[in-house]
Formats: sequence, structure tokens, C-alpha cells
Amino acid sequence: MPHKSKLPPELKIKIVEDYLAGKIGKAEAARKYDIANSTIRDWVYLYQSQGPQGLTPRSRCASYSAELKQQVVEEYLAGKGSLVDLCKKYIVSDSKVIRNWIKKYYGHEDLKASSGGGSEIYMTRGRTTNLEARIEAVQFCISHGRDYKATIDKYGISYQQIYAWVRKYEEQGVNGLQDRRGKRKDAASMTEVERLQAELKLKEAENRRLQIENELLKKLDEVERRRYLAEFGKKANTSRFKK
Repeated sequence: MPHKSKLPPELKIKIVEDYLAGKIGKAEAARKYDIANSTIRDWVYLYQSQGPQGLTPRSRCASYSAELKQQVVEEYLAGKGSLVDLCKKYIVSDSKVIRNWIKKYYGHEDLKASSGGGSEIYMTRGRTTNLEARIEAVQFCISHGRDYKATIDKYGISYQQIYAWVRKYEEQGVNGLQDRRGKRKDAASMTEVERLQAELKLKEAENRRLQIENELLKKLDEVERRRYLAEFGKKANTSRFKK
């Protein structure tokens, strides 16, 4: 199985230039350098769209506006370009970046700008809550693909609160959502039936999140499969006409 690429930029550039010059095939290069074919494909598109500098490390992460992210996702879902086509068109460093945007889009998360204006999620002040409110907030957050921003807006809580609640639930279950500060004991007010009902709600939320992710993966696979078949059909027709 190919490893994650850790090749120096100079070697990446040489591989791409040799490939474009016909000195080495994609499959041969993938075997020789123990990398995936898709990695070489991404390098080629970066090289063609940005030149050799597209394969050199950047001093900071690229910035993408929320509007651009949504436009890229909608173009992809409308069949107006493959992942690599859109990487080249919008100078996106890796097809995995666009896949992540699509995942957030399907999970109803905000496609926020990559830099600047994103700190407002940390500014909301926390508020006092009871166990029921914490369970409801965690259920909403998990079922919406861990959309912390939407959860903060809906329940008027802080980022630190919801992040801690989700983490504690994942580590300890419903018991982790109990407030043990001072003399307050939520556990005393919960019967075993109520605790099990709360656990069930949160499990249902987690199952819903997994269902959304599976639906997304199936959608992406289907889109890619249709594109591949369409491209294969074009090549087959071209070959037939040449004979």
C-alpha cells in the first residue's frame, strides 16, 4: 500500500516533468517511489496550473472564502468538473481539501472562510445548564456532524462548553455530562430508565451522523464512477473511429 508522500519538492517536480516528457509512466513512477497514482495526478494538475511553485511548501495555509468553497462544491455535484479539474481551476492544493468541503456541505456545516473572520465561534460566553440541556445540545451537535457553530447559535452556549461535553460523552457516556461541581448532583435526579433513554438518544444521534457520512461516500463514489464511465466511453469511441 503506498505511503503518504514525504518526497522533497525537487523530486516531485522531477517526477512530474519526466512524466509530462514521456520519460516515465504514471504507474511506473508510483511503483518506483511508493506513492499512489492519484498523488501523481494531483501533482501534475498543480504543476500545470501553478508551475513548479505549486509543488513547493507554502509558508502559510491557503485562504479560501466561504463563497468559493460553496461554488466549488456545487460545481462538483452538478457534474461541471472532477475533483482534479476543480483543483486546477481554483488552485486548490489537494483533492482531499474539496472532499472535506463536500463532507461539510452534506453534514449541513457552515463552509466558513479558511482564514480571518473565523474566531467568532470562540467568543460566545457560556451559561449555566442542567443535565437535560447538555444531553440535548450534545445530541444536536453529534447528529449534525459535530457542527459546533450551529450548536452554539442554537443553545446559546460557549465553544468550550460544547466541545468539552462532546469529548466527555465520548469518553464516559451520559455519566460524563453530569455536573459534579460543589454539591450539585445530576445523577441523583436521574433514574436508571432516564439514563438509558438519554444514552439511546445520543446513540441515535451518532448513528444518524454515520448514516450521513455513508450516504456522502456513496454519492461521491457514484459521481466518480459515472465520470469514469463517461470518460472511458469517449476514449472507446475515439479509438473506434481511428480504426
